[in-house]
Amino acid sequence: MRCKKPDMTPFDTTHPPAKQNPLLLPLIWMLSYFQTRKFKLKIRKINMKGLKPPYILLSTHQGESDYAIVPLALFPHRANYISDMEGFAVYGKWLYRQIGCIAKRRFVPDYSVIRHSKTVLFQNKNILVLFPEARHSNIGTTAQISETAARLIKRFALPVATLSIHGSYLANPFWDEKHTRKSRMEATLSPCFTQEELQTLSLQEIQARIQERLHYDEYQWQKENRIKIADKNRAEGLHLPLYQCPSCRTEYKMDSRGDKLFCKACGKEWFLNEYGKLNGAVFTHPPEWYEWQRNNTEQEIALGNYAFTAKVRIEALPNEKGFLPLGTGRLTHTPDGFLLEGESLVPEKQLFFPSERMESVQTEYHYRGKDTCVVLSTRDCCYYLYPEQTEFSVTKIQFAAEYLHRIKKKRKKDSDK
Repeated sequence: MRCKKPDMTPFDTTHPPAKQNPLLLPLIWMLSYFQTRKFKLKIRKINMKGLKPPYILLSTHQGESDYAIVPLALFPHRANYISDMEGFAVYGKWLYRQIGCIAKRRFVPDYSVIRHSKTVLFQNKNILVLFPEARHSNIGTTAQISETAARLIKRFALPVATLSIHGSYLANPFWDEKHTRKSRMEATLSPCFTQEELQTLSLQEIQARIQERLHYDEYQWQKENRIKIADKNRAEGLHLPLYQCPSCRTEYKMDSRGDKLFCKACGKEWFLNEYGKLNGAVFTHPPEWYEWQRNNTEQEIALGNYAFTAKVRIEALPNEKGFLPLGTGRLTHTPDGFLLEGESLVPEKQLFFPSERMESVQTEYHYRGKDTCVVLSTRDCCYYLYPEQTEFSVTKIQFAAEYLHRIKKKRKKDSDK
């Protein structure tokens, strides 16, 4: 995915979305079937008989398998997908458009996406698929959901359905996607809003229902359904979302091997059993440990003690032609936002991303087999930033970015009253 010839020309978002190529649809369905067959995927469609395109589909987003589950759930209808920019670089612009994808840089407002969504729904009369979490799940629970989807739904006032997926995270957790675990999968497709309801519901009511319908906890689902994960490496990588020791409270000294988590500072060990329970831990439920860390980060910010700075390796993704290495720079995160500095950045050798505009931040644990990274995007380019230091956590950076956005947003609302 390296760009052979340096080209910082931004991706062209003016082209209208293409309908899914009818010649590729059988291939998409076939590949999706074989990809999910080993997980014994079961799809339930509840009260969907009267719902025909055009409509909006909101799907949970636990992992890679979701991309195969959605087309099978929508069979025999075709759809368009709001997709991250990187897919166009990985699969090529022509192919990615032909399978129905619309380019979007994560956590960056883009009016062209609204325009293309309108074309899909009102002109092409197809299904528009959104993944409101905008990321794979870090710890098997629903990621933060912004109001973007709710605003889009309210604006278009078309029927909305939801697809709730289970098992995708358990089979390929975001922190260790190279090892596939043996887990069954299931998905439930059902209506969420009618056109008549959307005429009367407020934005807040729409948002509340979206969050309710897309809520999941995979470890709870695993426990209730007695899903046995016998993989001997089932805990390997879990230290990436669980980076702080609850025993000695030291950060960035957690590690994992096989079915164990351990702290290199105090020597404490935890065993992840076959049903997703951590034995010997203060938190036996991994999401509780994860949320404890979030709370600690928020307290640190409230006390004025949070800051992150590191030397980073910079790779740019301005278009579908691939990644451009831009040398090294420095990334600083404070309550005001992210500051990226580097000699190769233009025009002023620095970029600033204010907290009030950053609902969240894209973080990667093993980006395409490479290192842990933070991704900051403008409307014209994505910057993949690989810190050179070892003692840090992108999970903590994500916690901080989300909390800082919330408090900045609240202060603005209070000042506008």
